[in-house]
Amino acid sequence: MTENELRDLLCELGASLFARGYSVGSAGNISVRLPDGYLMTPTNSSLGRLKAERISKLDAGWAHVGGDKPSKEVFMHRAVLTARPDAGAVVHLHSTHATAIGCLAEPGESAPIPPLTPYFVMRVGRSLPVIPYYRPGDAAMEPAIHEAAKSARAMLLANHGPVVSGKTLMDAVYAAEELEESARLALMLRGAGARALTGAQVEDLLSTFG
Repeated sequence: MTENELRDLLCELGASLFARGYSVGSAGNISVRLPDGYLMTPTNSSLGRLKAERISKLDAGWAHVGGDKPSKEVFMHRAVLTARPDAGAVVHLHSTHATAIGCLAEPGESAPIPPLTPYFVMRVGRSLPVIPYYRPGDAAMEPAIHEAAKSARAMLLANHGPVVSGKTLMDAVYAAEELEESARLALMLRGAGARALTGAQVEDLLSTFG
């Protein structure tokens, strides 16, 4: 896709996430890798009201070179995209159920949501590390996010929200949506003795779909 097409798609998908309550107010941010740098949602912007021409552009060294000032959490996206050269986009939301899991789980946990459905495994993966709490915008969390992203496509920031990567922007959004619905399902089934996928079933999914 061209840069202009990616800008339009980012606005379209941001509006869709916002309309369905995956973000509220100015919460959440999205980044996309370009051949010559990165696109990022601007600081204090609403995912529901993005303007393609005002989306921030950063060069290959993460310097702001166009559009509005980028999100204050640019370091979060840099941490993931530098750790995962295969990733083309990162979605950070404050979606309710995934954030709730991040408030319940202990920092350091690697699988706070059980593998209840195949699409959770296929889109999110085996690991979902929980990063210790840091104040929003605190760049001190960058090393922890970078280290976690080396082996995980998605993670939960304790008491904050999910951070999800994907090969493309659409892949990252799909994975973020799947994570939120899996978190909702896990909370609904808490204490009910739900049947999770077996280790062999998880391995079969990962070997088949990657």
